[in-house]
Formats: sequence, C-alpha cells, structure tokens
Amino acid sequence: MVYEFRFPDVGEGITEAELIKWLVKERDKVKEHQDIAQIETDKAVAEIPSPATGKVLKLYFKEGATIKVGDIIITIDDGKKEVTTNLKELHKKSVAVVGELEEAKEVTKVTVIVPKKVSEGILATPKIRNLANKLNVDINKIQGTGPEERILEEDILNAVKGVPQIKKEIPKAITVKKKYDMWGYLERIPLKGIRKTIAENMIKSLQTTAQVTSMDDIDITNLWNKREKEKLNAEKKGIKLTLLPSIIKAVVEGLKKHPYLNASLQEDEIILKKYYNIGIAVATEDGLLVPVIKGADQKDLYSLAKEIQDLSEKAKNRKLDLMDMKGSSLTITNYGSINGTYGTPIINPGESAILGLGRTFDRVVLINNKPENRKILPVSLTFDHQVLDGAEAAQFLKDIKGILENYK
Repeated sequence: MVYEFRFPDVGEGITEAELIKWLVKERDKVKEHQDIAQIETDKAVAEIPSPATGKVLKLYFKEGATIKVGDIIITIDDGKKEVTTNLKELHKKSVAVVGELEEAKEVTKVTVIVPKKVSEGILATPKIRNLANKLNVDINKIQGTGPEERILEEDILNAVKGVPQIKKEIPKAITVKKKYDMWGYLERIPLKGIRKTIAENMIKSLQTTAQVTSMDDIDITNLWNKREKEKLNAEKKGIKLTLLPSIIKAVVEGLKKHPYLNASLQEDEIILKKYYNIGIAVATEDGLLVPVIKGADQKDLYSLAKEIQDLSEKAKNRKLDLMDMKGSSLTITNYGSINGTYGTPIINPGESAILGLGRTFDRVVLINNKPENRKILPVSLTFDHQVLDGAEAAQFLKDIKGILENYK
C-alpha cells in the first residue's frame, strides 16, 4: 500500500512553509511517527512525522523549497499490496487523483493521507469558505477556476446558480531577471522564511496603526548597583541576571495603571487585555524572533530571568514552537544590546505599544549641587494613537521611570 502524505494545515492561518531539511532519503526505511522533515512556519521550525511504516519511494520537494497546504511531500510504501478486482476500465489508460494509471491486471491501492483540516488539498481563503457555508455549498464538489485550482467567489456563486464550471488555464509567463543593472552586477536573495514573515508583519502593522514614538532617559543607577550585587547569587543558581527582569516588572506595574497600552484594536472595538504577557525580541542569525513570557505579573525576578534566558536560548537554536510566540500583550525590544541608543520600533500586530531599550551610558549630573556619574537608560515607546493619546503614553513612561529610578 502506497501512502501519499500532504503538507497539513497546522492552523494559525498558515498556508505555506519552507522545507528546511529532509531527515530521510529516498529508499530509506521509516517508522510511523518518525520525524521525516523539518519545516519553517510562521517563524517556528517544526518536525513532520511519518504517516506510516515502510520505505520512502519519493521526496517531492528539494530543501529550501516553499510548500503549500495540500501539496504532496512524500510517498511511502508499507510493502503490503492489495489486489483490486472488477476494474475492467484499468485495461485502458485512465487519469486518477494521483496521476495516470497504465494498463494493468493488478493495481496497488494508493492511500492519500490528507489531514482533517485540509479539504482534499482544496485552496480557498477563509472568506471563501465562510461564503460557501452561508450559501450551503459543498466546497469539496467545487472545481476552482483560479491559479492552482484555487476556489474563487465566482465559483461559489456559479454553483448556487447552477452555472457549469470551466477551468481557466492561466499560462505561466517566463520571467527573465538580469544579473546586473546599469551600475554593475547584482546578487538576488529570495525574501522567504523568517525575513518574509517579519516583512509582512511590519507592513501590516504600519498599514493598520497610527504609530507615534515618545522618548525619555531613565536614571537607573540604583537598579544597576542592585543588579551588580545580585549577579553572583543568581550565577550560583545558574541564572544570568540582566536589567530586563526588573524593567519587565516596572512595565507590568505601568500597564496596570494604563490599560490602553495593554490593548489591541479590532475593527471598531478597543480590546483591553486583563493579562500581562510580555514579548521579548531576540536577534538570531535568521532574523528577529519574539518569544512571549506568559503571566509576567505572577513571576518573581529570578523566575523572569530564568525564563528570559531559556526562551532566548531556544530562539537562537531555533527550538521555539508556535505557542512560545503567541499571546503577547506588549513587546520589549532591546537594541541596546547591539549599541543602539534611541529608535522608533514598530508595533507588533495585535498590540498597541512596544518599548525599545537603548544602550545604558554614563552621564555626569548635578545632585545637591555636586557632580555625580549616573547610569542612564534611553527608552523609546511607540504607541498606537488610535487607541490612546500622547498624554497617557507620556504618563506611562513617567510611571515606569519613577519605579526604576527609585529602585531599592
């Protein structure tokens, strides 16, 4: 019996993924549930398990290729053949779902493994599926007329009217890309994977929010000195103590006073979130990842430090899963770690603010008419002016500034 396995719908609105690495080769023997490939979806790397025990007959994509939901990615033969009888038509060539069947007296049964969420590999947007449900149209019986047999709105409406379907053949144009321009030779790098996801999210954010950035300097001398004293105790517990856990705690206190910074805008409603999940941006070789600390208000300093350490390590080793990066209510990005000072960070979709942390620097200030060297943390807060006004954003910064400057 031959199994054809299609790339499953993993949810979260994902329609395609990049095939990072095959973990098996053609002719290899595999066991059911054994990992056969690594894919990258929505910033996460996941393993695909084998649907059956048997021998790999064919791998359909090369590493680095983009696969879409419903695409056949591998065929596996379990070695058990079933003879199909009473199939007189098989003495003629016929075309089936899996391709052309040659004349034969015996036929190996082909089982197509299709995840429950994928309607036989049907390509249709959620909007089209909703329309089909409203009009009581069985989407499984529709022949899509769009590219790659994608079902369009007119296909659904024609089915209601009883109009016969005619598939439109769209010729593929040959695209020629020059390796040079008028100034010299070029290198073309495909926009894909994490970089493509970041690009799409940032454009979406800028198109749907009115972003304004407010900046300030915070004297964190007391916090700095306290952290230096605690570092050794933390190291004994295997924890790297940075300034970030204390900043997160201050941010959470600020969010409790100013809930509109812990919110999102959905159509004509402002959604105030009653939980405090803080995203922390982590720079990796493949791009910026944002794992999320869930329930930050319920964790102490050392717990936050340990979770930041663990999530950062998982991000850099590409071990984050989708849930590690879901559910944030506000994000903190620390470009100070690469010597940045001020910035205008872009809000993550589904949030109303993002706090940027710059590089801590020394500044001599007058305290009681005496010059003192102080540790200064520059911060930049970008907020959605649709959700809140500048006065509340400024007050939020003032409140977290007060907490951090008076740290004990």
